[in-house]
Amino acid sequence: MTATSLLAKVLTVSDGVVAGTRADASGAALVELLAAHGFQVVAQALVADGADNVAAALRELCDGFAGLVVSTGGTGFAPRDQSPEGTRMVIEREAPGLAEAMRLVNPLGRLSRGIVGIRGQAVVVNTPGSPKGCVEQLSAILDVLPHALRLLADTPTAH
Repeated sequence: MTATSLLAKVLTVSDGVVAGTRADASGAALVELLAAHGFQVVAQALVADGADNVAAALRELCDGFAGLVVSTGGTGFAPRDQSPEGTRMVIEREAPGLAEAMRLVNPLGRLSRGIVGIRGQAVVVNTPGSPKGCVEQLSAILDVLPHALRLLADTPTAH
């Protein structure tokens, strides 16, 4: 991985977007944020809520991929909000410090059940489904993600 090869994929988790009753504002907000921070978004995907749906989509997005995979949606308290459960089904290791930092961005962040973890050479990040929430929470960790991705790729770092 080179300094210029920051790759990302975005997964929108939403029954409403899948049904066509709601626009994917959060996915678009994440793509814009990632591009502004030097990431090349190489794929976007959409899946209905539910742990199995999220797990299947994350497996497809992560396997054979070295980069960042960010999901938006499904991190709250509603019965169909099961993104963390689906994420836990596929990650190999959690990165709790990153998830904790994300929750600290504002008081509503404490209601997010999102997690961050590693699958292969991919960092998987769950963010809330609101455009403001997903941007705020991902912004809280964007500064350290390039270093994390270099470490996963076993690229020499300056530490």
